[in-house]
Amino acid sequence: MGRRLTIVAVTVLVWLAVAGLFVLVVGGARSEGAGGSALFGPRVAIVELEGIITDVDDVVRDLKSHRENPAVRAVVMRINSPGGVVGPTQELHDAILRVRQAGKPVVASLGAVAASGGYYAAVACDQIYANPGTLTGSIGVIMQLANVEQLMKKVGVDYVVVKAGAYKDIGNMGRPMTPEERRVLQTLLDDVHAQFVGAVAAGRKLDRAQVLGFADGRIVSGAQAKALNMVDALGGLEEALDGAASLAGLPKPPQVIGPRRHLSIMDLLRNQLDLPGWTRLPPGLSVFKTPLYLMD
Repeated sequence: MGRRLTIVAVTVLVWLAVAGLFVLVVGGARSEGAGGSALFGPRVAIVELEGIITDVDDVVRDLKSHRENPAVRAVVMRINSPGGVVGPTQELHDAILRVRQAGKPVVASLGAVAASGGYYAAVACDQIYANPGTLTGSIGVIMQLANVEQLMKKVGVDYVVVKAGAYKDIGNMGRPMTPEERRVLQTLLDDVHAQFVGAVAAGRKLDRAQVLGFADGRIVSGAQAKALNMVDALGGLEEALDGAASLAGLPKPPQVIGPRRHLSIMDLLRNQLDLPGWTRLPPGLSVFKTPLYLMD
């Protein structure tokens, strides 16, 4: 008897689950036909770019997921970043372009700061929205190297280097940089800066000469960026979502897939121990390694 009651109870639960799903699907289809918000209808996805750009694997993975999801018709990149390392920034730029190549418009929404590498990512989008007071621009490349030769002499430390290759210890903090080494590094930075300028010119559909007029590392406000054609319109996230909906042919306001939260062990430690300062060094960056930065 007990077994029979269990079977009946499970059958009823399965039937109720199927019936509930049927009601949700039918209700969503009806609301879509009436011009309302469909439960399973097309949506605009939000992807967040926060902080210094050092590792973009999670963001690139999210973009790929939305690119392959037929329910996602457009993407809004919400950018709050002062920039970061060149390689990951360019990888993110290319990932955004792949979403557009799949036929899905991408709109950038610039938050408090979207400078240098943050702006590099934005120019890959179809449109850029910025608040009037957003800090953006800073189109430039920087490499910072320390020279502690005099300090090491005071404490009696002799920096010894054994190398094969004339420039293998370029940027050695234990000695002054030679003119030839400076020329090599300057040529490198000029090349990356030219790539940055080219990306802005292509993304914003501007003449290269016009971009060079403001690609000197200066920071500009959102209002100034609008006057320079660096952004398309002034507005926040809501305006960017409506703009993405318009590009995708969706009603406004659109149904939205919110940003995914990627919680790391460092985030947990910082929150639990209330020690914000010691986790600020970007992951993977050693004090003895100096990558190229697209950073304010």
